[in-house]
Amino acid sequence: MKVIASYNIKGGVGKTTTAVNLAWLAASQGKRTLLWDLDPQGAAGYCLRVKGKGHGKRLLKGKSDAGDVIQNTNYVDLDLLPSDFSYRNADVLLHEEKYPLKRLQKVIKPLKHDYDIIILDCPPGLTLLSEAVFRASDALLVPTLPSILSLRSLKMLLEFRKEKSLKDLQLFAFLNMVDRRKKLHNDVLNSRLRMKSWMLEGYIPYVSELEQIAERREPVFVYAPGGRAAEGYRELWNEINEWLGLTLGS
Repeated sequence: MKVIASYNIKGGVGKTTTAVNLAWLAASQGKRTLLWDLDPQGAAGYCLRVKGKGHGKRLLKGKSDAGDVIQNTNYVDLDLLPSDFSYRNADVLLHEEKYPLKRLQKVIKPLKHDYDIIILDCPPGLTLLSEAVFRASDALLVPTLPSILSLRSLKMLLEFRKEKSLKDLQLFAFLNMVDRRKKLHNDVLNSRLRMKSWMLEGYIPYVSELEQIAERREPVFVYAPGGRAAEGYRELWNEINEWLGLTLGS
């Protein structure tokens, strides 16, 4: 089992959209997939038409098992561990634990025989919850806007990973919401190959069908399977899957 976190220090970069669509792709390939919504806004659950039942606090405090909270979605092999508003206090709840950075690992560990992949949809920020996510994950998937500030945040994340000696934590960044009509976007896109040690070649274009996910409450593959966004996510997933194939031995 592998754990991948859709994460960025910045908000509004497409973490939830990424998590929902890649979770759907993994499940569509027959991988038993769990999407854990860690954002108190519960956007991933909303997009998959699954509502949380208020167990977030108990789960983080070790008073509920993940298996008691996980819910099915409308898609085969795709389950959801939904969020609720109690996750807004996640840092406080974790701080009260004896080993806060290991709390998410403890939640995930009993699931290793039930799932092939767990994808974490993370809130923005660099917090205690973020550090717990880093410790629980095999890889970070970092949606990055083609802008100076977003690239600066990515550099900060790379420096933080080095500072905390998280050398086993793989990092996959990719450019998201790329508008080829803008010179800056094209310049950043063309320079991404110089960052190939941690920047994926695939990217997600700025297209209208992505804005419909929350309205339709379903992955883009359901209503626009032949669109540019779906094509971009497939390319990203193929790159990630090369790494997964090696590490999973499949």
